Amino acid sequence: MKGLFWILGLFALAVAVALGARMNDGYVLLALPPYRAEISLNLFIVLLSAGFAVFYVVLRGVALTLGLPGRVRDYRVRRQQEKAGLIFQDAVRLLFEGRFGQALKKATEAHAAGIAPGLSALIAARAAQRMRESLKQQGWMERAKLDDPRTEAATLMLEAEMMNEARRFDDALVALERLQQKQGRHIAALRLELRARQGAGDWNGVLKLSRQLAKRDALPPEVIGEVKTQAHLANIERASSDLGLLGAYLRGVPEEERGRRVVLAAARALAAMGAENEAQKLIEAALDVTWHSELVVIYGRLNEGELTARIARCETWLRQHPDDAGLLVALGRMCFSQRLWGKAQSYLEAALAVEESQEAHLELARLFDQLERTDQANVHYRASARLDRR
Repeated sequence: MKGLFWILGLFALAVAVALGARMNDGYVLLALPPYRAEISLNLFIVLLSAGFAVFYVVLRGVALTLGLPGRVRDYRVRRQQEKAGLIFQDAVRLLFEGRFGQALKKATEAHAAGIAPGLSALIAARAAQRMRESLKQQGWMERAKLDDPRTEAATLMLEAEMMNEARRFDDALVALERLQQKQGRHIAALRLELRARQGAGDWNGVLKLSRQLAKRDALPPEVIGEVKTQAHLANIERASSDLGLLGAYLRGVPEEERGRRVVLAAARALAAMGAENEAQKLIEAALDVTWHSELVVIYGRLNEGELTARIARCETWLRQHPDDAGLLVALGRMCFSQRLWGKAQSYLEAALAVEESQEAHLELARLFDQLERTDQANVHYRASARLDRR
């Protein structure tokens, strides 16, 4: 429809021009003594328009001719830029392909051509690092910092990642600290920092970061749980020589982070330092929530506290877990300590019926020695030794 309107408009304009020329009786007199020339106004308009068109074409041709060298230069520059862009793309592709030597070569060419010099330097640094050429790596990292200020954050991230891979965790933390001052923290930086603090042994920092990452749903819950467990185990081991420090630390551990391995390590540490009452309370609180057979074994080895109450508690647990060999051994040992010979023998024999173990045989052997039943004691000593050789 729009095209039709244009055609009708052109036709109307042509008719108007034709009618105007037909009705125009004007003329133009050109006088250059002693010459005179008279032409119609219509012809003068046509000649003037034609002259203008010729003049424009001549000027346009001259301008194009004079601008040809500049256009040739621009064309060559564009061609060089396109070629350099392809080289840069090849460098990225080769880096991801694992062809680090060729990636370094292409990145060097792209950097020399001035195509994204900061990124080209980063690609070259990563390729050099993968090739274990530390001097080239450091040189390219310095160039990346100087060539393009916009890549400063990317440079710091790459530096932290490479420091982690080189197990230079303190240097990685320094780079991440500088990044935080520039742009704050984001998830990728937090993950790098978590790895660096794990390597540096900063387990309190690991716990803090893992909780932040858990809030942001940045890592799977299983990974977060394992990281927290490792941090707690390391902190418990560090505090295992100071009862006050260990007690204060355990009181600060959130309930949801007191998994089996954490409670087990804490109970062992408390028992080793002679804080058996604290170990007893810790184990009882844990077992009332979730059952762990390893904790019952430690519980049975504790000597302090009221044995009668502990035996009663274990017998309550036994009604819920009648086939737990560790619980039966613990009951047998505590009954032995209370000189309840018959109950001790019954529990230990029941433990062997559930699962044969060296510990149950040794406890029975001790019991029979105490009862001066030497032959039966020797049978269980030999059984224990046989299991020890397996």
